[in-house]
Formats: sequence, structure tokens, C-alpha cells
Amino acid sequence: MNSIRRKLLLALIGAMSAVMLLGAAATYKAARDEANDLFDYHLEQIALALRDQTFQGSAEALAGEKNFDFVIRVWDREGLSIYSSRPHRVLPDIARLGYATEETSEGAWRVFALQHLGQTITVAQPMQVRSQLAAAAALRTLIPFGILLPLFALLIWWVVIRELRPLSELARSVAVRTPDSLHPFVENEVPEEVRPLVHSLNDLLSRLEAALLAQRGFIADAAHELRTPLTALQLQTQLVERAASDGERSAALHDLKQGLARSMHTVHQLLTLARQEPGAAEQAVAIVSLTDLVRQVVADHAALAAEKNIDLGAAAIDPAACVSGDGDALSTLLANLLGNAVRFTPAGGRIDVSCGVAGQHPYLEVVDSGPGIPAAERERVFDRFYRQGGDECPGSGLGLAIVKTIANRHGATISLDDAPASGLRVRIDFPAVRAIS
Repeated sequence: MNSIRRKLLLALIGAMSAVMLLGAAATYKAARDEANDLFDYHLEQIALALRDQTFQGSAEALAGEKNFDFVIRVWDREGLSIYSSRPHRVLPDIARLGYATEETSEGAWRVFALQHLGQTITVAQPMQVRSQLAAAAALRTLIPFGILLPLFALLIWWVVIRELRPLSELARSVAVRTPDSLHPFVENEVPEEVRPLVHSLNDLLSRLEAALLAQRGFIADAAHELRTPLTALQLQTQLVERAASDGERSAALHDLKQGLARSMHTVHQLLTLARQEPGAAEQAVAIVSLTDLVRQVVADHAALAAEKNIDLGAAAIDPAACVSGDGDALSTLLANLLGNAVRFTPAGGRIDVSCGVAGQHPYLEVVDSGPGIPAAERERVFDRFYRQGGDECPGSGLGLAIVKTIANRHGATISLDDAPASGLRVRIDFPAVRAIS
């Protein structure tokens, strides 16, 4: 389980334990060294105290103590042993002045020797006894470490749990949120390290709220837009049923077919817009030739333009104009632009479609001789279900919204301007290189 709390506890307690163990080892060594220095001092003091002794009486009494761990030995000028407090112990035969550690068959001895009035006085102590005493003294210094280690571990555990509590509270706050509870979290009440996460959550909540509002608005608008044609279809069906003659029935059926066509067009536009929304199923990205795109879409709309006696053609095309994107979506984009142009251009008008490259940026351009769009309405025409001129205007009000969505998806920009003579000029400028998300 990937737990920050567990990692922090293990890391902090492990680091503290390692530091304390190193400190304990250093303290243990220092305590043993100090104990050995103290024992050396005792050897020297005993030897100094024996300088004025005749090795009778008090000296023998001292040497005869069973608990006395030191061994005393004295040599005369000729090197003959004149005194030994433990004559049956195996001691070094040669004494070097000062401190020395000597090995014997009974083990190592720590020896201190000095000369006084021609005599050599040595005081020796078994290293085994010294080591045991030094180790016991050093171990007593480790008792505080044994007590402090679990206390520090508990303290670290408490501090980590306490400081990570805001994360647990934040997780609980997120868990109890409902789709309707999208208000932001209070950033000032969380630690500074958690604040970027809370800020990102608030930004996500804000975008999610905006998406939900847009979705609800879209559903409401779609329901409103579909209610009207469906109601009209119902009325037209009743007219067909009530028709008293073949002529009335034929006229009613003609109106019914037109109503069905408008309804199907609206539904088709709704589905197209839904497919172009972010998060919808992604299409394969490929290099799309704008030249081929223009030729195909112009050919598809040629018959519709001919019915209204509109001169539709490709004014200028550049074979180098290519973009990276979804070919089907770009075809829908241009088809909607041409569909609007054909719908609003009066009979006998002109529509020119062109593509090219300007400053390494590919572009599409549609210029018509229709009534154009007033400058005050050019931003609103991209809103869903907005129709210039109100409900009397033909169309579903989704064409330019779809164009805007597809352009945004491809990182392109749209500009609406007056045509050189009259009418509207729509231009789509694409980025030179674009990775479609």
C-alpha cells in the first residue's frame, strides 16, 4: 500500500534510530575509553602509594584482600623479585616503565611500573576484569538511549498523524461531495504544502460546474428546440387526418415532410455537436489536404447552389495547404459554412471558397454575397441555438456553434468580416503544427 503516512513514519523513525544507534555506539566507546583511563589512573595511584612501603604490614593486608583485583610485584636493583602479592599468578617477568599491556598464559594484563630508590614497583590488573568493568560502566550510559528511542518514536508518530490530519479531512470532504456540491474548498484553512492541491481541486470543480451548467443549458435548449418542430409535426399529422380532399391531403403531406426534414436536420446537428465535444470519442489524426477538402465539399453543395442559381466555386486553392487533424470533422466544418452561405445568399448570388497558406499558417475562407452579419452579432452567432433574425430565420442555430467547436479542437481561430463587395467573409486560420488532443 502506497501510504505517505507509512513512508514518513518509517523514514523518520528509521533515520532517528540510526542516528541514536550511532550516538549510542560512540557513547559506549567513549565510556569504555574513559573507564580504561580511570583504571590506568588507579594503577598509577596504587604504585605511587607503594613507594614508601616496606611491604610489611599494611601492604600485605591490602594484598591479601580476596576482592582486590590488582596484583603488586616488586624487583630490587639486581632484578630479583622481592615481593609478589599473588605469587601463584602468572605475571609478566619483565616490567617496562609506565603503562603496558602484556600477554601471559593466563591472559592479558594491564601493567604500570615505576622505579623508586632502586626498586621497580609494578601494579597489574587482568584485562578481562577491566573489560568487564568498563563494559558494565559503558552499558549503563546506554540506558537513556533505550528509554528515549521508543519515546521519540511515539512522538514522531503523533506529530506525523497530527500534521497529516488536514489531508484526511480533505479526503473526507471530497468523499462526501455530491454532484450538486461544487462550491470551492477554503484554501486558507489548509497547510501551505497542500494548498496547490486544493487550488487544483477548486479549479477542477469550477470547470466541472461550468461544464455541468453548459450541459444543462444545452439539454434545456435542445428540448425547447425539439418541442416546437415536434408540436408542428403533430399538428401537420392531424391536418393530414382531417384532409377532405386529395389536394388538401397532398399539401398537408408536403408540409409534414418538410417538418420531418427540419426535425431530422436539428437532430443531426445535435449529434454532430455532441461528437465534437471534448471527451467524446477521438478520431484518428492525419494530414488533411485542404485542397481536396474544398473540392469535395463544394461538389457536395453544387446541386443545392444550382437550385438557387448561386455561383459556387473554388476561387483559389493552394495544394500546399494541409493541416493535421480529423478529416471528417473538418469536412463537417466546411459543410456547415457552405450550408449557411447557400441558405442566406439570395438567388443569383456568389459564393467563393479558397484555401492557402499565409505565413506558414494554413487557412480556409468562404466569401458570400448575402446580407452578412452585423458586427454587434458576430460574437453571438457562435452560441448554440442562436439564430440571427429570431425564430423566423431558417436553420437550427447550431451550424456555427459546431464550426466553433471543431475549430477550437484543432487550435484554429475564426474571424468574421465584411466581404470586399458585400456579404460575409468567414476565415479559419489553422496552426502550422498542431497535435490534436
